[in-house]
Amino acid sequence: MDLKWLSNIDWFIDFGPYGLFLLAFIEAVFFLVPPDVMLLPLAIARPSLSLLYALITTTGSVLGGLFGYFLGRRAGRPLLLRFASLSRIKQLEELFDKYGAWAVATAALTPIPYKVFTIGGGIFRVRLLYFTIASLAGRGLRFGMEALLVMMLGERATDFFYRDFEWLTIAIALVAVVVALVVAKRKQ
Repeated sequence: MDLKWLSNIDWFIDFGPYGLFLLAFIEAVFFLVPPDVMLLPLAIARPSLSLLYALITTTGSVLGGLFGYFLGRRAGRPLLLRFASLSRIKQLEELFDKYGAWAVATAALTPIPYKVFTIGGGIFRVRLLYFTIASLAGRGLRFGMEALLVMMLGERATDFFYRDFEWLTIAIALVAVVVALVVAKRKQ
């Protein structure tokens, strides 16, 4: 089956918010264009709908993430081998053993490939409730921040996203890692 049409962002844009939802869902399981690429232009075109677009993106991404989670539970390591090498899978397993859902939250918030963590979450048996909360928090924060910045900055938000947004998400991820370390330390 030829899936090249899935990498054509114009196909998704033609369907507006429905396309945004579909793109967010599919991106959470397969390597495609991140939904931010569609969320931002839609939000800039209609800033008053920015938060709605962020909600649509978050919902699609989290539901796609849950699909990836159940795919991981069902298909196991062979599926993950399509996306990552054996050494990377070992590293991923160590991350899940050490941080659990915090690893999912970090991937959901940052440019780290979320789909590897959705499938990995199922394979490495992260508790479904924690997985869902981590996905909602990470994706909601990421897409919500984008929407709020568009509302505050308007078209100038485009410059910010291309120049500084990656650094902002990395800084937030570092804070999340520090919080995870503190929580893990207290459990000991």
